[in-house]
Amino acid sequence: MRIGLDIASLTFKQQVSKIVLVAGDADFVPAAKLARREGIDFVLDPMWRPIPDDLNEHIDGLRSVCPRPDPRSRGSAQVVESGEA
Repeated sequence: MRIGLDIASLTFKQQVSKIVLVAGDADFVPAAKLARREGIDFVLDPMWRPIPDDLNEHIDGLRSVCPRPDPRSRGSAQVVESGEA
């Protein structure tokens, strides 16, 4: 909720022309919608995660700047039990 309030405050005070939000859940739809209605460019960085359609509807751009994670490395940590090595 605090991030949404910050977005609203920055928007209404006209302190920014663009907001880049690193998130991806639908809780930010009202804040994104408000910012865009007030003329703020609203860009979302979901860090390569899928986002809900209703959030996608209320953003000006979608961009992930961190490297795309390798799906093969997910959960591939090896466990070594004591006595083995």
